[in-house]
Parts: sequence; C-alpha cells; structure tokens
Amino acid sequence: MDIIALQNYWWFIISLLAGLLVFLFFVQGANSQLLSLGKTNEQRKLIVNATGRKWEFTFTTLVVFGGAFFASFPLFYSTSFGGAYWLWMIILFTFVLHAVSYEFQSKKGNLLGKKSYQGFLILNGILGPFLVGVAVATFFTGSPFSVNKGNMTNTFMPIISQWDTTLYGLDGLLNLWNLIFGVAIVFLSRTLGSLYIIESIDDTGIMPKVRKSVLINAVLFLIPFLIFFIHILFADGYAVNPENKEVFMLPYKYWNNLIEMPWVFAILLLGVILLLGGILTPLIKKEARYGFWISALGTVLAVIALFFILGYNNTAYYPSYTNIQSSLTIANSSSSLFTLKTMFYVSLVIPFVLAYIFFAWRAVDRKKVSTEELEKENHVY
Repeated sequence: MDIIALQNYWWFIISLLAGLLVFLFFVQGANSQLLSLGKTNEQRKLIVNATGRKWEFTFTTLVVFGGAFFASFPLFYSTSFGGAYWLWMIILFTFVLHAVSYEFQSKKGNLLGKKSYQGFLILNGILGPFLVGVAVATFFTGSPFSVNKGNMTNTFMPIISQWDTTLYGLDGLLNLWNLIFGVAIVFLSRTLGSLYIIESIDDTGIMPKVRKSVLINAVLFLIPFLIFFIHILFADGYAVNPENKEVFMLPYKYWNNLIEMPWVFAILLLGVILLLGGILTPLIKKEARYGFWISALGTVLAVIALFFILGYNNTAYYPSYTNIQSSLTIANSSSSLFTLKTMFYVSLVIPFVLAYIFFAWRAVDRKKVSTEELEKENHVY
C-alpha cells in the first residue's frame, strides 16, 4: 500500500471511531435526564445502573479516538489538543468527573453525598456531548492556528503549531454555528439515551415518560442539526488544489463533495433513514425495544459520512481561518509511510476487539435492569 492509500485508510478508521463515540454518547444522554425521567430514587437508581454498565465503553472510545489521531495524523494532535488546550481539558475533566461519580456515589462515607455525584453525571451528560460537538464543528468552520514545519530545525523553539488567540480553544464557543452543532449533539445523545432506557430497563412505570422524551429530544435534535447541515452545504468550504496543494475557499464545497462522492451521499442517507426509523419504532410500536439498535447503526453511518465529507475529495479537514495555508489535510498532517504501514498491521486486531466488545456487551445485557435484578447484584452503582 502506498502512502495515499494508507492515509485514506486511516481517515476511515478515524471516521469509524468518531461514529462509535457519538453513538456511545447515549450514556451521557441518559444521565442528563436523570432527574427529568427518574422521578423516584428507585427510577434514578435503575437509570444509573443501566448506563453504569456501559460508561467504560464511552471513555475508552474517547481515549482510542485521541490515540488513533496521534498515531496517524500527529500534526492534528499537536495542533488541536495542544492549541485548543482549554476546550479539550474541560472535556477531559467532565469525563473524569463522570468516571469518579459512578464509583463513589453509593460508597458509604463519601464526602460530597450521592446527590452531588449524580449532579456530576448530569453535568457530564450535557457538557461532554456539547463541547465535543463544538470541537467537531470547528472542522467545518475553522480554528485560529498557524503551522510552520520549518520550526522543527529550531533547537530552542521546535514548536510547529501555534494557536493564534489567547483563548486556546474557547474561541470555538464564540461561533454561533459551533454552538448550534453542539446543541444538536446534546439532544442526539439524549434521544439515544432514552432509546437505550427503553431497551435496557424493565420497569413499566418509567416507560411513558421515556417514550415522550424520545419524541421531544428527537425534534430538538433535528432542528439545530438541519440548520447546521444546510448551512455548511451552501457555505464556502476549504478546498485543496490537488496539483500545488494550495488551500482555497470554494463555494458549496461540502455540497460538491456529496455530489462527487455519491457513495458517501448513500451512506449519509441510509444513516439518516435508520436513525429516524429507530426513533419512530417505540413511538409506533410501544412494546418494541429494538429502536435503540436501529438508531445506533444510523448514527454511526451518518457520522462516518460527515467525516468522509470533511477529509476526502481534496478537502482540508481541520481548516485555519487565520492562516488558510496552515489548514490540515490528510496528506500534510499524516505520519510517515513507515508509521502508517506499521499501524496498519496493528489495526488488523480491531475486528477481534470489536468482537470482544460485542460478546461482553451481550453478557452484561443478558438480563434487563430491574429492581429485582439489582437486589441480586453484588456491585450496584
């Protein structure tokens, strides 16, 4: 495989991990509704223990997503994770609170009390998806950074990437379109979280509220998402001249990507259909519990398609609006041929890891979460 094929391959891996991460935000989405859906202590306990069986998957996928970026596209890693420092640190901090809260909320003698830790779960349930959504939206709207690879030979200051503002990532919060996309991801996670509660919890008392939550959150997701998506389709995009690698603004760039890559359009369309189908399933057929899995597959496919639009077809996937020629592409930000090839062989174990996750998931979900089941459990959150 030549370096171009490997770069395309690794962008596919990044896109797949991004899709899985957004799908796994159902944990955060369910937790964010802990008080609105869980009207009693018993119902809140059911929700926490249902999501508590899966929170490690979300955290691990977030770490693997960052690690894959570091291995395959290290210039993005150093530019974004190093430059947008405060944005990523707040994201990481909320996820650390999320992990700690599960382990300490039910322990006797904890300093803050159970309600405080449940508050941290709600905080992460809202802030986590929102800030990740803002970070991903900057892939379309751009960030203020400059790249100078000549600095690699500077003995005293070998810094390649430099953030051009003193906000270090918080500037993403000043862009309205980033905020709109962040809100869309929050309500997508809440929709998936509600569908997961239907799929995993055996409690008839909570179900009417959860089905209503699916409908409300789905509508609140679709409105900002469609506004953002229509905007980027008709906005100027960051294109790359394949001959001289110059980055320039091109009208309707992302719309052109969909038209010029019809297979991506097909993936996106299929993802949207499955997502909406999964949402409608429990609303039309009240006893159905499988809507979560239909929407989960649709979410993964839709996010993969969005990342394909960002990275393929001569597109700058991480653009700079202060220094457009510093914008990152899969060609100018990737690792060396040797590293990409070595990591390609390592990536061949991914199917085995996914198989392990599948069987572990099935083992954990063998029985639905219920009050009777929790009474038999040795470890309860």
